[in-house]
Amino acid sequence: MRRPGSTPRRSKDGAGGAAAGSDATVRTVVAVAAAALLINGLLSMRNLWPTPLVVPDARLAPEAVLAWCVLLVAVRAGRAGPRACAVLAVATLALVVGRYADVTVPALFGRSLNLYWDGRQIPRFVSVIAQHGSVPFAVATVLGALGALGVAGVLLYRALRWSWRVLARHAAPRALRSRTAMLATGAALALVVANYAGVRATWPVVSKPVLPTWIRQADLLITAFSPSRLAAALPASPAFDGGLSALRGADVSLVFLESYGAVAYDDAELHRRLAPGRARVVAAAADSGRRVVSAFVTSPTIAGASELAHLGLLSGLDLSDPLRHDLLLTTERPSLVSHFRRHGWRTYGLYPALSWDWPERSHYGFDVFLDGRDLGWTGPKLGPWWIPDQYTIARFEQRFPASGDAPPRLLFFPTITSHAPFVPVPPYQPDWARMLSDAPYDAAEAARALAQRVDWLDMRPGYAGMIAYTYDWVAGWLARPRPRRELVLMLGDHQPTSGVTGPGARWDVPVHVVSDDPELLERFVAAGFVPGMEPAPAAIGALHELTALLLSVLDGRPAPSVKRSAGPPG
Repeated sequence: MRRPGSTPRRSKDGAGGAAAGSDATVRTVVAVAAAALLINGLLSMRNLWPTPLVVPDARLAPEAVLAWCVLLVAVRAGRAGPRACAVLAVATLALVVGRYADVTVPALFGRSLNLYWDGRQIPRFVSVIAQHGSVPFAVATVLGALGALGVAGVLLYRALRWSWRVLARHAAPRALRSRTAMLATGAALALVVANYAGVRATWPVVSKPVLPTWIRQADLLITAFSPSRLAAALPASPAFDGGLSALRGADVSLVFLESYGAVAYDDAELHRRLAPGRARVVAAAADSGRRVVSAFVTSPTIAGASELAHLGLLSGLDLSDPLRHDLLLTTERPSLVSHFRRHGWRTYGLYPALSWDWPERSHYGFDVFLDGRDLGWTGPKLGPWWIPDQYTIARFEQRFPASGDAPPRLLFFPTITSHAPFVPVPPYQPDWARMLSDAPYDAAEAARALAQRVDWLDMRPGYAGMIAYTYDWVAGWLARPRPRRELVLMLGDHQPTSGVTGPGARWDVPVHVVSDDPELLERFVAAGFVPGMEPAPAAIGALHELTALLLSVLDGRPAPSVKRSAGPPG
């Protein structure tokens, strides 16, 4: 019994209860923060180039916000029990796997995820292991890899399920009772919606969403394996049913000049600076008994995605929709490559930009395929695209000389040196034999090239220098002695970046045809080409329509009617 006037003593149990409650609150806050950071970090991860490793991104993950909104709805409806958290964990795990593939595949392979082709790599991987070891070893390797992935998946699933349970039990109920939390959720959702809509202003705070990747891959797979959907998605191919009689057995070189666009003509300053280079190309052709005719065509892409132009020309299909490109790769549609092969030409694919395995090349069907690893460049690495185009074509002709008794050949050569950022510009080497040596350049000129720096605020000088270099090596190449007759078709894949063209540039690219056959050139002129290196301002049609024109001209048939588009804007 307490004496009157005495001060009551605090119960030890009461003090302990308060401390325990405080500790429990701290643990709850830490758990909620850890759960939210784990989910957001896994769904916003970015690649640690050039490795397969990833690191969390501090930006908001769109799918984390969407999943949080789903959880709020479930809690409000009283359906956020263990089963709902498990479903959310499975869905999040699928998104995490998609996110990892979406950021890792481009870093390692230089292209976006493609489940159709990447899935076909697995049997090939097993086959390679079996060829270099034994079947039991291959099976053990695959099973070990699958086991490791399974364990990782289970651990990740449990971590995600714990995270969603913590948020469902502690965070979501409080958020539903807090006006501030709901306003913050609404603001985050608005940012995500804007990000999905492509609003660039959200990019610094919201990471790239992964749901579109999964949706696109699902559409690709379903369409690829559904004949009716595939037929509806892809337009009809041109009729590759003619011959190549007009060539009379000549070699053919299809050369895509990277980032070579109409701006080289439309812009007055670039036109003035590049005019001497164009004159050198015409003169080099004339010295070898050939003429040049030119036109503009409209590319299916601008400032990138060169493969849309490459395959558009080979297939004769409009690939301005990238999904069409990916779907076409799943088919066995005819192309210029298969057309030339059927008529006795040996086909070569020359891809100096690639330094990794490219399974999609099987669609193209080249007899011989070479990438950057096959070229053996030992000179200085001049920028991110370190193999100069001059060396690439010289090395190809050294390895595969055109002898008189060999079958005629089709060369498909997408160049790379003139890719953005357009510097450093390689020196042009007039001595082509030296270009193939271990010292292709003098030390001083190599040092000058390596000293060039990108001016991201003004890329036009670099672009002008790079296209001038392109004209130089093309002129030098055309001037070299030719052991056999050859038709050369050179064209741009797309316009350069807007840092060169400015906004609102047209999508047109130049096409130049070089030949010693007047009758053949006249057929091109009848289709809208003009003599020399200065095309008429208006495009004669889309790039893929050039394929049908080629099929007609090379078969000796009348060229298709010309469908000129509008000239340059303004």
